[in-house]
Amino acid sequence: MLKILVVEDDAQLASTIKYLVEDNPRYRVVATAEDADGAIEAAERHQPHLALVDLHLANGSTGFAVAVRLQDLDVPCLFVSGKPPSFAMPDLALGCLTKQFTAEDVHRAIGLAEDRLRGRDALRMRLPSNLHVYDQAESAPDVPGFIPSRRSLRTRIEHWISAQQG
Repeated sequence: MLKILVVEDDAQLASTIKYLVEDNPRYRVVATAEDADGAIEAAERHQPHLALVDLHLANGSTGFAVAVRLQDLDVPCLFVSGKPPSFAMPDLALGCLTKQFTAEDVHRAIGLAEDRLRGRDALRMRLPSNLHVYDQAESAPDVPGFIPSRRSLRTRIEHWISAQQG
């Protein structure tokens, strides 16, 4: 059974995502959180295999900050957002499932994540059209200031988070 953490600040949407995820008996939502601190606390307590993370969270935190901190706990993320990032972030997440989605979209996105977590190379044939998969081999986008290396991107995000907090 795949244990999943849902990080979403909208309680009704978090409940809906939990319902959609658990519609498949192979998946279980072990906790929900509304912000970065709650997500880290839940991840430490429940040790999920995957986190579904909204990009805009409560208390001024972001899904990017959550993804960075969950990496330290070896919890991979799949972003779930109404507006996906303008470029792929394979260093932070497996991909981004764009809101409005169906139960089938959620199951297929989690199935893709599960394949990647288990080291399966073959991608599922019918991925949802609203799932943006982040491929490690993607070329760097033409965005000023973008640094494609893992350590540099992570360092930039950590510096940005620190600047926002203090």
